[in-house]
Amino acid sequence: MPVPGDRRFADPRWSDWPFAAVAQAYLLSESWWLEAARRVPGVTRRHEEQMRFLVRQLAGLASPANLPWLNPAVLDRTLQEGGANLLRGAGNWLEDWDRLLAGRPPAGAERFVVGRDVAATPGHVVLRNDLMELIQYAPATEAVHAEPVLIVPAWIMKYYVLDLSPGNSLVHWLVERGHTVFLVSWKNPDERDRETSLDDFRRRGVMAALDAVSAVLPGRKVHACGYCLGGTILSIAAATMARDRDARLASVTLLAAQTDFAEAGELMLLTDEEQVGWLEDLMWAQGYLDAHQMAGAFEALRPDELLWSRLVRRYLLGEPKEASDLMAWNADRTRMPARMHGEYLRGLFLENRLTAGRFAVEGRVIALRDIAAPIFAVGTARDHIAPWRSVYKVALFADTDVTFALVDGGHNAGIVSPPAGRPGVGYQLGTRRHGDRYMDPDTWAAGAPRYDGSWWPAWDAWLASAGSGERVPPPMTGAPDRGLVPLDPAPGRYVHAR
Repeated sequence: MPVPGDRRFADPRWSDWPFAAVAQAYLLSESWWLEAARRVPGVTRRHEEQMRFLVRQLAGLASPANLPWLNPAVLDRTLQEGGANLLRGAGNWLEDWDRLLAGRPPAGAERFVVGRDVAATPGHVVLRNDLMELIQYAPATEAVHAEPVLIVPAWIMKYYVLDLSPGNSLVHWLVERGHTVFLVSWKNPDERDRETSLDDFRRRGVMAALDAVSAVLPGRKVHACGYCLGGTILSIAAATMARDRDARLASVTLLAAQTDFAEAGELMLLTDEEQVGWLEDLMWAQGYLDAHQMAGAFEALRPDELLWSRLVRRYLLGEPKEASDLMAWNADRTRMPARMHGEYLRGLFLENRLTAGRFAVEGRVIALRDIAAPIFAVGTARDHIAPWRSVYKVALFADTDVTFALVDGGHNAGIVSPPAGRPGVGYQLGTRRHGDRYMDPDTWAAGAPRYDGSWWPAWDAWLASAGSGERVPPPMTGAPDRGLVPLDPAPGRYVHAR
């Protein structure tokens, strides 16, 4: 039988003869090869995991679901349409290659124009430096929560995964519920930014944005939220603030963001001393790591879902590419500065300094346990970039109230989960209070209550409970008396950079 989450043989036609026998023979063979790669005498644990990873890649390539003469869905479609599906598939293949060679986005992405269809929540840029723009969104209610929300997205992709079309936009949803929202839009780096460091993202990114929010709303505490890599740098900034007795944070939210990298999943198999050295040489030559050079690694983590099933639908079944705002965003990729990416891979991925007590900021070590603000952490059940058990481990190192939500979906779709979104989704939620004993992630998952629907309303209620509960008139845009004048309308300039 397929393992949980394996949907290669989910089509009912795989239960018919002879396809059921083909599928079972393949699964038995795949299982045999994976078992053969286990516990080989004289092989280290890491090399064993790398071998199993390679076996899975080769087994996925040989899956009968990828072969037109063995896949019952492809055979049925070909018989029904007299081979027209294969002709459409050939046309799809030619179109995809033409777009790839020309550097154009995938078919359908042009329907989602940045600033019109996505990244369209009204607001203004109130701060711009050489690393980021800070957007302050216009209020949608007569009164707002006293504490604003500052969102720090990852710079591995553009920020508007959190501001997709209005029905899928977390920013739009927060604003409609009376939150004053600020969001960082990172610059897309080029060769001139090769020396931008990881700490630059903390100082000129997180801290510069927080200082601007404090200028707009002096004396107010701030709900800080970080997504993916943005959550990692936010946790570093929050620990540094706690060390320096800067108490401006009302709460910290980490969305699919890791602070401990000891169990960072299969991505660790692609990150060792030799690989990092090779990447550093590559990045030094060009000044950055290009998004297309990263995309292959992410596809390798989930080849059946991100590669093979997509190729079957597009080239064998002849189906058109599914156009969505999330797909268009995923094609709008960014680069990573050379120095920052090297420091990130070595200091966090390889050496895990943050939770090992060896991560220094401005010459002094920081510790997550110093953070006093309550933490809300979100892990996604099918995340291969930030595995949920790794995200959960913030509860092991933080010495404050930690609320953890385990939500259905993957790294992006699990976070972009509006209340009116996909039916059948849900989440588990639980809080470990300050002073409570630590519970390992699997024990937590076995006992945490499950709720139907989106996790967004639960987070909204948590933000309200972590704040003062006060409602106030909306603030003005920017702080002209402090040099923060409204600049370009949202989404600003940096998001358009290619």
